[in-house]
Amino acid sequence: MPESSLKSAALLDQMKLHMATDAGKELTKKIGLVYQLNISPKKMGIDEKVFIVDLKEGKVYEGSYEGKPDATFSFADVDFLAVATGKMNPQMAFIRGKMKIKGSMSAAQKFTPDIFPKPSKL
Repeated sequence: MPESSLKSAALLDQMKLHMATDAGKELTKKIGLVYQLNISPKKMGIDEKVFIVDLKEGKVYEGSYEGKPDATFSFADVDFLAVATGKMNPQMAFIRGKMKIKGSMSAAQKFTPDIFPKPSKL
């Protein structure tokens, strides 16, 4: 995987390890959905990197998903980190235009900070 300049990439790397733990396996059982994250370094929609958080298979990777993700989110790097670490409420991020969602709203509502490992230090 190419080294990414995104701070989010570090969190998603931790998430990969998290998926292998019992807590991660519980998530796949509980949620069973596939999320696509389009994360931009500065401005949403520009130079996006695509990450897949597959909570059916318990995998996290960079690149596109074969098939249709249950929900796709677009963020700028800092806003994704704020939502994933619980500093910004996902509903507020959406209302303020810091996060865009495509796909199933019911799937999107299960995308909460609880699915991410608590970062040691980023």
